[in-house]
Amino acid sequence: MNDQKYDKNGNLIYYKDSLNFECWKEYDDRGNCIYYKDSTGWEYWQKYDERGNLIYDKNSNDNEWWREYDNRDNIIYYKNINGDEHWYKFDENYNRIDITEKEFKEIEFRKEEKEYLSRTKCSRFELMDI
Repeated sequence: MNDQKYDKNGNLIYYKDSLNFECWKEYDDRGNCIYYKDSTGWEYWQKYDERGNLIYDKNSNDNEWWREYDNRDNIIYYKNINGDEHWYKFDENYNRIDITEKEFKEIEFRKEEKEYLSRTKCSRFELMDI
């Protein structure tokens, strides 16, 4: 017979089966699982953004993953502990398209330029005159 326990929100926080496999879970205020541990010693941690998108996770083998999303909750960036990085954009039909390294460098350049100009409050033309 299985043994199960739930928190006040109905989230499964403990489970034990007839073979004595056990697992424990913890949740954030939104009901997202933020921690998992089982009787084999496996652990898993997760973090979410304010919209409920998974932005970070790590397991007991020290593998890690990072993600970023656009304002429509589409994943636009992914990175793992091995350094594999992927950037995405979406077409008019919301189909995901990989961004090339050249496109990413252009996006980063424009982002850095915007940040620089906002800090210095200079226009591009003022910089050219210097």
